[in-house]
Amino acid sequence: MFLCYNKSDFRSTTPQHIRKVVRHRLKLRQILSEKWKEALQAVLPIIAIVLALSFTIAPLSPSVLLCFLMGAVLILVGMMLFTTGAETAMTPMGERIGTAMTKTKKLGVVITLSFLLGFIITVSEPDLQVLASQVPSVPNLILILSVACGVGVFLVVSLLRMLFSIALPPLLVGCYAVVFLLAFFVPPEFLAVAFDAGGVTTGPITVPFIMALGVGVSAIRSTQGHDDDSFGLVALCSVGPILMVLLLGIFYHPTDAAYSAVEIAPVVTTRDVARQFALGFPGYAEEVLLSILPIVAVFVLFQLLTRCYRRRQLLRTGVGFLYTVIGLILFLTGVNVGFTPVGNLLGSGLAGSAYRWVLIPIGALIGYYIVKAEPAVQVLNKQVEDVTGGTVSQSMMNTALSIGVACAVMLSMVRVLTGISIYWILVPGYALALILARFVPSVFVGIAFDSGGVASGPMTSTFLLPLAMGACQAVGGNILTDAFGIVALVALAPPVAIQIMGVLYVHRSKAVAQNKADLLSDDGVIDLEDEEI
Repeated sequence: MFLCYNKSDFRSTTPQHIRKVVRHRLKLRQILSEKWKEALQAVLPIIAIVLALSFTIAPLSPSVLLCFLMGAVLILVGMMLFTTGAETAMTPMGERIGTAMTKTKKLGVVITLSFLLGFIITVSEPDLQVLASQVPSVPNLILILSVACGVGVFLVVSLLRMLFSIALPPLLVGCYAVVFLLAFFVPPEFLAVAFDAGGVTTGPITVPFIMALGVGVSAIRSTQGHDDDSFGLVALCSVGPILMVLLLGIFYHPTDAAYSAVEIAPVVTTRDVARQFALGFPGYAEEVLLSILPIVAVFVLFQLLTRCYRRRQLLRTGVGFLYTVIGLILFLTGVNVGFTPVGNLLGSGLAGSAYRWVLIPIGALIGYYIVKAEPAVQVLNKQVEDVTGGTVSQSMMNTALSIGVACAVMLSMVRVLTGISIYWILVPGYALALILARFVPSVFVGIAFDSGGVASGPMTSTFLLPLAMGACQAVGGNILTDAFGIVALVALAPPVAIQIMGVLYVHRSKAVAQNKADLLSDDGVIDLEDEEI
């Protein structure tokens, strides 16, 4: 349907339109400023740590160091643009789609659309291609489609859990019981790769959309505590890839699983540095564009069916998508070209020194700060603060996640130096996380397990993993069994850390309530005594 306007109408509405444009630009400028500060706070500590190590116990060549600094600049700009785009485009779109699906009140529609969305988004995740290359015994296409099906099925399970108000902890207990049962039937060389799949699949593309989808579905419900159920989607969706990769390991018996060694290109001059980034940029741009196209297609189809976006909203969403694409391209280019070689060199330099055990505290320090540089972590923390009404703030989330990931990286470095089996950490770790789920509010359970999938993003796979691989090569260990698994441990740490924070929160709340009750009781006694006098 077309609308007609005359000149007088246009003249009367022009000043109002200009004011709206100005307000939107000021708001966008404010958002960009906030995201820039967040990016600086996340990346600057990592830069400081690497510089300190390069000038002391793990020297780096000036060209490699320059490559790292150039990568850091791209990461800063990329994080700022990506988080802005996710907030202005990806998150609102996910919420609207979730709300529209629920409003149909047709279970078949919800199941079908949920599976398709989970499948499409997973196939579009760039890190899944990296995972596929680690398992040569399984064809890449079969692995990708299997993992995508796993995410699609568990996204359906997650949304049905929300619609029918099913508690999250029993589902998690059942899922991980099956996971660890299957884990005993796969080769040790393949186990770490399987658990890493859960963290790799929930990357910067999938997390903002899935999280927002849950918020949109929960918002349409009128039951008490529906906000608690808006979390847990990423947690359950992370189980799907683990189960599917374990099943593939049983049937394909991939005992010859391999890894892609980190290649350090010859860099001598500043021109060589620029050339490395110029050569890497088109490949990562292609990955991001191929990743975002299915989501754009979903958005276009959704708009054609619902017409819920107006022209100005469409323009803002388009700009948000553009920010997301440019930001992710810059981020991935900076991380892969600038950070990956440095991580490998630092790992080999620290582990090859006479003081190799210093790798453990340094790894913990890097883990503490690196989680803040994960782009999807900032998206999650913002949504947690909004949904909980500030009860769980961004600063609380950042602190808990940083401590948890620091412990995870420390344990990973211990595994690299000693060769301890990952079974001895994963089994008691998940057992502790599931036991803690019985003693914290339900909102903390969903947030905790969602954080596990979010924390293990591109920074983990492209900086921490090369760090562990370089250290493992220096000490002569088995990279498949000792270095791999760091993503799995990083994904395990947040559920434990955040639920411990939840236990402390419950204890503090009870103490405050008891103090108030005591004060009221004391006031009552005084009043009675005064009346008798």
